[in-house]
Amino acid sequence: MNGFSFLIIDLFTRTVNSFFKRNFDSKKTAKALLEILIHEFENNESLNHNFTKIQVIHDNEMQSLVPSALFEESNLSDYLKYNTKIFKTDFITYDVINNQDIILAYVPFVNINNFIYERYGSFEYKHNSTALIEKILQINSNKNDNNLFVNVNTSYFELVVLKSNSLVFYNRFEYSNKEDFIYFILFTIEQLDLNVQKINSTFFGSISSDDELFLIAYKYIRNVSILSTKKMNYLNEENTRNFTILNSVK
Repeated sequence: MNGFSFLIIDLFTRTVNSFFKRNFDSKKTAKALLEILIHEFENNESLNHNFTKIQVIHDNEMQSLVPSALFEESNLSDYLKYNTKIFKTDFITYDVINNQDIILAYVPFVNINNFIYERYGSFEYKHNSTALIEKILQINSNKNDNNLFVNVNTSYFELVVLKSNSLVFYNRFEYSNKEDFIYFILFTIEQLDLNVQKINSTFFGSISSDDELFLIAYKYIRNVSILSTKKMNYLNEENTRNFTILNSVK
């Protein structure tokens, strides 16, 4: 609701043809977001081509993880109503997290999906959290220790914890200062009965080794690092700021 980005790639050469973002000063309504998006498509020549594959990634807090053994498609609203505000008219769907027996239920931006369908025809869509979790599981494969990953955005961050390469925790936290940031991380470590002296903590997204968020994490957690860009699908990316979208295409 506070922006969107576009990635156009050549699937054969695995290179980025075009990548650009639009950030807003404040969150938009679904209606306003669609109006801005339509304007973008009308005025951006890069978007007016025939594409082999179209993928839409929805990034919002209206999501929840559910163990596959407990999942019933008829109860989708029940998985969301206790931790996010939903309406009876909201369309709820789900993604299957690969190889984890976990379902992610979420509310997509239906008006955006309808616009993309009218413009391009059939396309794929999923939630940002699905793309993030699946990529972290991929780069962490064959590791048997405990690992914490933090994907930092300007007003929120996503925290993923793996034990022996199995997902044990995912959540999304809003923050306004470095104290909020480290509090949520340390609280999660404590609640999961992990050790700040032993857990491997990897940061990526809108963070660098010299900013205040990383420095305060380094103060309280022993093993901290910035994710190497070698873990990215597209190595011409200079940092991990756009980690999820750059690693969402398979």
